[in-house]
Amino acid sequence: MNGAEALVHTLIKSGIDTVFANPGTSEMHFVAALDRIPGLRCVLCLDEAVVTGAADAYYRITGKPAATLMHCGPGLANGLSNLHNARRAQSGVVNIVGDQATYHRPLDAPLTADVEGLSGPVSAFTRRAISSYDVGPSAAATIEAARVWPGQVATLILPADTAWDEGGVVAEAAAPAPGKPVSTRALETAAAMLTNGLPTLLLVGGSSLDESPLLEAWRITQHTGARLLAERSIARIARGRGRVPAERIPYPIDDGIKAFVGVKQIVLVNTGEPVSFFAYPDKPGRLYPTACQVHVLAGPEEDGPAALAALREHLGAPALAAPEAAQRPAPATGAVTPERFAQSLAAALPDNAIVIDEAVSFGRGFFANTHAAAPHDWLMLTGGAIGHGLPATVGAAIAAPGRRVVGLQADGSAMYSLSALWTQARERLDVTTIIFSNRKYAILLGELANVGANPGRTALDMMDLSNPALDWCQLAGGMGVPAARAASLDDLNTLLAASFKRPGPFLIELTI
Repeated sequence: MNGAEALVHTLIKSGIDTVFANPGTSEMHFVAALDRIPGLRCVLCLDEAVVTGAADAYYRITGKPAATLMHCGPGLANGLSNLHNARRAQSGVVNIVGDQATYHRPLDAPLTADVEGLSGPVSAFTRRAISSYDVGPSAAATIEAARVWPGQVATLILPADTAWDEGGVVAEAAAPAPGKPVSTRALETAAAMLTNGLPTLLLVGGSSLDESPLLEAWRITQHTGARLLAERSIARIARGRGRVPAERIPYPIDDGIKAFVGVKQIVLVNTGEPVSFFAYPDKPGRLYPTACQVHVLAGPEEDGPAALAALREHLGAPALAAPEAAQRPAPATGAVTPERFAQSLAAALPDNAIVIDEAVSFGRGFFANTHAAAPHDWLMLTGGAIGHGLPATVGAAIAAPGRRVVGLQADGSAMYSLSALWTQARERLDVTTIIFSNRKYAILLGELANVGANPGRTALDMMDLSNPALDWCQLAGGMGVPAARAASLDDLNTLLAASFKRPGPFLIELTI
């Protein structure tokens, strides 16, 4: 057995069943082993940013890591932006990065790179296999690292000769451990803050935005009178009729500050202190008032869902049923606005859909206006590195066959990872992608104002995507995805309904 075969057997034995791949020469023995040994679904992506973004979303939906396959240091570098997002989402990802053979590396051939240096900023764990015998145990250790609660990026570097040499040994990763329990003191302090009569906010993120823990958080706030708020950049949240209609921290700096006006105490569960996305002249970095007391009930490495259940019991809060389900709205008509689009989406969204939100500036009106949609999961851009949305539709659809995936996608950021549409078509994934075509970097126009800049023609030209205009129907068609253009909400309503009934991918270019 060679090292590559040991790697495949170790992945399978450790519960890995999917590989998102963009292989190169150094990985050919691993590719050959994947061909000979059944048990892993191999999904070809045409760019490593699609590979890593898909693996991120796969973990967010399944709670178990997929493997990625990337070619040497430059391949890993191509995937770094979405590994940054995966790190911020606390997603478990097992990267397998090929490299020069151990004896060829000192010759400094063109693809030789500092793979460890590239991996370090996004990976909680990086290991280089040193021999064929070492590949299996190193792979098992990498998988174990990726599974550390609530999830981490872990990277295995696979020199070519460690894959082709004989002497491979199959290993098995240990079962993942649960999150750490919170301390009794942290629980009692949170309870005291929630019952001392001061204006208090319960700020929730991470795995505590799943349906059950979010319901527990809502029960606590109903009992104590505290406010409930979700973190701004959400990895995954359970939403829709019959679920808690939680709002999130607004993105714009002024709106974010307003969300914390009057708050005297904040209790954090699986999220960090609320800060602005960027620094702005003469504005604070922390969104909450200076005198506000902040208490961490559960940090990122702790079991927030269990902490919320224990806190509710400690407070004696009743186990109330979920909020009464709102009535599904009728599709909106009239001019296209964020709020009216959200109403039409809420009217049409199928049961148990998965929404991938990279709508950026146009999407700020979506959240509050889709609470009445059918029950669904909503995933967002967590790290701010754009180009995540289209790859995430691939990973979510692979993770959850039978569920319709809906991508809400800004046109500018979609261009970063356009080739994900090809993988949608190749894998015949049930994805409806809606491109919000304003032909500009609208978010940057807002940021020019936020920082007090006075833009002229050169600056404005750098925000303009209309010269030449992107034609998303042609771009999608070239990737094998059927598409149509909607110039009104009536067009959108018709196309949405049709797309949800058909198998496979479909793209709607919505002019805004």
